[in-house]
Amino acid sequence: MNRYFVQLAYDGTAYHGWQRQPNALTVQEVLESALSQFMGQPVFLTGQGRTDTGVHALEFYAHWDAMEDVHTLLRGPMEEGVRILNRMLPNDIVIHRVFQVSADLHARYSALFRTYQYRIHWSKDPFRARYSWQITSCPDWDSVHKASAFLSGNRDFGCFAKTGGGQYHDVCNLTHAQWTVSEDQSAVFEVRANRFLRNMVRAMVGTLIEVGRGYRSYEQINDLLDGGTRADAGTSAPAHGLSLVCVEYPEGIVKKLS
Repeated sequence: MNRYFVQLAYDGTAYHGWQRQPNALTVQEVLESALSQFMGQPVFLTGQGRTDTGVHALEFYAHWDAMEDVHTLLRGPMEEGVRILNRMLPNDIVIHRVFQVSADLHARYSALFRTYQYRIHWSKDPFRARYSWQITSCPDWDSVHKASAFLSGNRDFGCFAKTGGGQYHDVCNLTHAQWTVSEDQSAVFEVRANRFLRNMVRAMVGTLIEVGRGYRSYEQINDLLDGGTRADAGTSAPAHGLSLVCVEYPEGIVKKLS
C-alpha cells in the first residue's frame, strides 16, 4: 500500500470548515469528490487537522492510501495531473502538489507545529474585508503586546477552547505569539504551537483586543490561563480573519514550495 500527501490551499468563506459533515459543504467533501472522480476510485482523506467554518488555509496537508503508484494514479506526470485536478476544483480550492511519502507518515499525527495568522484593520477598506477583521479603532498596542507575552509556553489553554472539540486534554506547546503592527492601520497576530484547540486562536484574538480596548487589564491574561474558563475569556474574533499559514513536519519529509 502506498501513502500519498496532497498539499492544498483554500479560501474558507463558502465552506463549513475542512472536515466532512452530513448536511454542510466542506473542503474535504469537495476535494475527495474531485480526486475520486479523476482517479476512478474512492479517495478518503485524512487532514492534518480541522479548520472552523469560514477559516482559510494557505498551507494544508492531507493523506490517503492507494495500491497504485503515483504516475498511474495521476495518469502521467504529477504536474499535468495536478493541472487537471485544479480545473475540476472550484476557484477557491487549489492543489499545489501530490507526492508519495513513507507509509508511517500521518498528515495529522506526524505534524510537529502549526502556525496561524489573524489579521485585523481599523480603517474601512473593502479590499481587506474578506480576510481581515475590521475593528472600530486602534487598540492600545502596549497593553496588547504585554498580554500576548503571557501566552507562550507548554500549558493548559482550555480557557480559550470551545466545548465539543473532542480533545482529550487542553495542553498545547505554544512557542510564538506576536503581533506585527503596520503603518497602514492594520496588524497581524501570528501564533505557532504543536496543536490548537477548537476556536482557540479566535478566542485569543478576541480577548487580546478587549485588552487593547481597555475592557480588561493585560495582567488578567495570566490569571485567565492559570484557572479561567471559556466564560471568563473574551468573545471570539470572526472566522474570516484567520488563516492557517504553515504546517511543519520532521525535516526532509516535506519540501517547502519556493
